[in-house]
Order: sequence, then structure tokens, then C-alpha cells
Amino acid sequence: MLEVRDLHAYYGESHVLQGISFNVARGEVVTLIGRNGAGKTTTLKSVIGDIADRRGKIRFDGVDIAALPPERIAARGVGYVPEDRGIFATLSVIENLTISSLRGPDAWPLAEVFALFPALKARLHQRAARLSGGEQQMLAIARPLVMGSRFLLLDEPTEGLAPVIVELIGNVLRQLKERALTILLVEQNLRFASSIADRHYLMVNGRIAKMLKNSEIATEEAELREFLGV
Repeated sequence: MLEVRDLHAYYGESHVLQGISFNVARGEVVTLIGRNGAGKTTTLKSVIGDIADRRGKIRFDGVDIAALPPERIAARGVGYVPEDRGIFATLSVIENLTISSLRGPDAWPLAEVFALFPALKARLHQRAARLSGGEQQMLAIARPLVMGSRFLLLDEPTEGLAPVIVELIGNVLRQLKERALTILLVEQNLRFASSIADRHYLMVNGRIAKMLKNSEIATEEAELREFLGV
């Protein structure tokens, strides 16, 4: 579904991504793991067209999207949930979910969103700024679903959340996987990542150091934790 080849990205003089290549098959959950500053977030932003200075091939559903602007990439079914969640804090839950005019053929009806996130239905007219951190993360994930995203890019969705909410988010992602959504996940929590993902790419200093199947995590956990700095 997503194929990235020899991708380079720059912030000014800084060469952040140094020729990375990876792929995500339809229906997979794949994680990018690595220390802060390894280039994981830059990778997600490069895929959605939010990094101007980049080169390489980015193919989605067989189509080269590297030259497309972010809105056209989103219209093809690519949804992005940034680390800061990207919700509209001054708007209500329902306004956050209905403000976009983008509605792809795979857009979720609100009833299905609320079945997945009942807490959002209970706070329908509450301002997003007044939601708990976990509820804000639920809203951030719900927004691309109602816009019709088939492929989700999630940046650290468990960061700063209580263990019980982390477990809830994990259950949500597993349900999305069961519904054939494809997910590329940036995650520092190795235990969380291995509980939902099929494969993992370890990033070190802007490069892909190795790819691991989920079954290989247990045997290489000690080495991975050294790379993750935990």
C-alpha cells in the first residue's frame, strides 16, 4: 500500500533522513521505533507532504505521491495524527468531527465512530480543550476516520497517557486493524508496539537499521532497548 524508496529529507542544512526505504502492506500495522531525533516524525511528515525539502520515491496504492500537496494526499485516504494530536481546542467534539469538507468513499458514519469511542458521544458539545488527554487522543484518531482515511499515520499516540488509557488505545488500534485499516505507527513504548504491530523498523540517525517481525522482538528486546535509550 505504501512504498518508500531512498527517501531523503532536510531541515535547512540538517540532513535528517538519509536514504530510507521501507514498505507497509495493506492491512498491516507497522511501527517506526528509535530514539528521539532518529527521524521517525520526519518520516511521517514526508509521507504526508509536510516536508518541503525532500527527495526520493513515495508510492501510495501504486501512485507516486511525492510531488502532491498535503490536501491531495489526504484526499487519497492518508490520515495523519500528529504527536500534539492536531485537534481544534476551541471547538466542540462534534465540530471537530464535522468541520472538514473532505469525505472520502471510506468515511465512517458518526454512529460508527461513537460505537468505537463512546466517551466522545458523551461529550459531544464539550470543547476539545476540556477533554482529558486520553479523550483528546480518541478525538484525534476519530477525525481522519470520518474523513475517509484508509491509511493512518500515528505519531506517539500513547505518550503521556495513563496505563489504562494506553490499553484502551491499543484495543482501538486492534479493532481498526480488524476492519482492514493500514497503520504506520511511531512509538517509543516497545511493549505497546509489539502488542499490536506486525513488523517494526528500527531507525538510527536517519537511517533504517533493521526490520524485525513481531515474533523477533522478544529475542532482540535487550538490544532494542539500548537503541531506544530506555
